[in-house]
Amino acid sequence: MDTRQLAAFCAVVDRKSFSQAAEHMGVTQPAVSLQVRALEERLGQQLLDRSGRRVEPTEAGRRLYRNAQRMLQAEEQLLEDVASADDGVLAGTLTLGASTGPGAHLVPLLLCAFQRRHEDLAIALSISDTYAVIDRVADRELELGIVGAVRRHRSLLFEPLARDEIVLAVPPSHPAAGGEISVPDLRDETLVVMQEGAGVRQVVDEELRRAGLRVRELESKLELGLQESVKSAVAAGYGVAFISRTAIEGELAAGTLAAARVSGIEPTRQIWVVRAKGRRPSRAAAAFLEFAAEQSA
Repeated sequence: MDTRQLAAFCAVVDRKSFSQAAEHMGVTQPAVSLQVRALEERLGQQLLDRSGRRVEPTEAGRRLYRNAQRMLQAEEQLLEDVASADDGVLAGTLTLGASTGPGAHLVPLLLCAFQRRHEDLAIALSISDTYAVIDRVADRELELGIVGAVRRHRSLLFEPLARDEIVLAVPPSHPAAGGEISVPDLRDETLVVMQEGAGVRQVVDEELRRAGLRVRELESKLELGLQESVKSAVAAGYGVAFISRTAIEGELAAGTLAAARVSGIEPTRQIWVVRAKGRRPSRAAAAFLEFAAEQSA
């Protein structure tokens, strides 16, 4: 079976659009349409429903998609194995994503050290929130993701990588700076929060619920996106925020931020590697996972 036809079909299913599939593959839209039409003619089945605003797979198309993904991954692995030298040299590009917490410090340092060991390998890291990284791994846009929270997904595997402490970041002049604040006293604070989908926010919400405090009871009128904007607001004195300690090590050392413990809760989070079930890791991905496990240990 022509894997070019399968690749075009899967790209259309993934993006629900012929034009976006063509853009992703670097070809024209008629070329993608021709590949899909040839595949439908060969199989004698309509594989895509083109009647709506978005292109959706038919029942036969969904069955083909599952098997086509496995065939394309096997082809990718085969080509990589054939092209690889016997001396263990890694080449090509390792594409992965990370959420903003791990992506600020832990992951870049790991990748820099890993690339220094494998100088012929290129690294492509993208940063977004936890849910976006997970979705991109599920859509096979990324081979690996490194995130700070688990999201149930039947087609994904989550494997532990490291643990990360979460602290309450406060301005240096705050009474609790370097000390402790109680859970009830949080009600008197202006809480600056990250956007929905941030791993830290999910972990803290669950920890506060266990302590008997509903998050909506706190004054959290400032939802400022992700990590950097939250840090800036706290440093300027506009509130306090739960954040990964590793994300503010520089600010703690410089004295522009301080950390406080919240008595009664111990918010820590597991940093996870997420990858697709049934997708055999490339040699570069397998080597990176082994390297990261060694370094984290």
